[in-house]
Amino acid sequence: MALGPRLSDFPRIRRTLSFYKVSSIITGGFLLVLCLMMVFRYGLGGDIELNGPAGFVTLTPKELVQGINVSTIILIVHGWLYVFYVAADFVLWRLARFSFLRFLYIALGGVIPLLSFFLERQVPRFVNAKLDRIESAAAAKAAGADSAKASV
Repeated sequence: MALGPRLSDFPRIRRTLSFYKVSSIITGGFLLVLCLMMVFRYGLGGDIELNGPAGFVTLTPKELVQGINVSTIILIVHGWLYVFYVAADFVLWRLARFSFLRFLYIALGGVIPLLSFFLERQVPRFVNAKLDRIESAAAAKAAGADSAKASV
């Protein structure tokens, strides 16, 4: 028997796809903000400081930040959003019975800038096409079984 999603898991797969799409967009957005923050930190030599002695929002060397370090907040928030993104990827991988390489490929979406936006469109298309093929095959099999019973 071919390894693939079970018909009983289809509603959960579709719910997981919805969560995956939302987490993909949010994680991808924060990854872009994180990239901008890295440009500030390593290119311009300062972290984003909020409400420090130099003004409301300034770039301050990391060691000299006295206000709220927005750069650190961006790092932490993106980290937690990536955890949710990978959790959605894991549940989708487990229910849809993807290969492990596909799981890793999707997980890279939260690490490689702009990849999550591409995957947000590609993964649901792939999964929905797979589910449609399985539903069609199951319907054809059921129709064949019904016609076989009718002829007996």
